[in-house]
Amino acid sequence: MMKQQLPLNQIGHLIPQKTPFIMVDTLLEFSAENVVSSFLISKDNLFISNSELLEPGLIENMAQSVALHTGYDYFLKGEAAPTGYIGAIKKVEVFGLPKLNDRITTQVKILHEFMGVTMVEVAVFNEENERLAQAEMKTVIATDD
Repeated sequence: MMKQQLPLNQIGHLIPQKTPFIMVDTLLEFSAENVVSSFLISKDNLFISNSELLEPGLIENMAQSVALHTGYDYFLKGEAAPTGYIGAIKKVEVFGLPKLNDRITTQVKILHEFMGVTMVEVAVFNEENERLAQAEMKTVIATDD
């Protein structure tokens, strides 16, 4: 098993998204039950409007944080990460939008994992540790069929 020092900020190989669609940039914590990522909101972000990251950007950040958990897990096993998809998003609540140059932190708690389907709770926080958004998501790993 490969051992990595966290935080890890070269994570492009751990998620399927590529520039300019990357919405996570640092892996802060990892375990079988959770992952914590962070992301610096920059002016070239696709979801910036009026110097704020819009709701779709927050949701994409949540989904990519889940993908980061899977990607890092497979990386530690020395295996290529499979492609995954969002199966469902529910109970989305947005309490505030991060501003340009803010760093957000996203916490993912794995609720259930069974046969390639993962249920998670996700929450996004600003630098003052104020909750900006939260949701429940179901992700599905693609099969080779």
